[in-house]
Amino acid sequence: MTKDQRCQAIDPALLPARRGSGYPEPFRGAVEGRIKRALGDPCGLTQFGANLVELPPGCWSSQRHWHSHEDELVYVVSGELTLVTDAGEQRLGPGMIAGFPAGEPDGHHLVNRSVSPATYLEIGSRIPEDEAVYSDIDMELRRRPEGGHVYVHKSGEPY
Repeated sequence: MTKDQRCQAIDPALLPARRGSGYPEPFRGAVEGRIKRALGDPCGLTQFGANLVELPPGCWSSQRHWHSHEDELVYVVSGELTLVTDAGEQRLGPGMIAGFPAGEPDGHHLVNRSVSPATYLEIGSRIPEDEAVYSDIDMELRRRPEGGHVYVHKSGEPY
């Protein structure tokens, strides 16, 4: 899309929905029902990413993780979510936010333990050097020398 073709206002419901995750097995099942719609890409944004995410009942946002270089912020739009961190659990409802500074090794994720879908906005910086550590499982997201990222065991062996 060229700058002239890009819309200034976009209905997120019309954006492509990505379901599930690129996690290797056996870690993908907990997030299989997650639906993400990239909000920044259609607007041509490159410095931060923004996704509108829907979690059906029982679904996780991700495996519990933290980022080396990227800040993250979540804003609950609707429904009820449980934030799980190293400090424990906290209920998040509509209008509540949670933030996760880069480099702080406090694994986090959201879980929908309610009987209704929940929607939240996730915003994060786009730092090519970023890597992620998954707190509860044998997995890390590491940079490839040629660019991009790959999931590996904590030993460095690829999945």
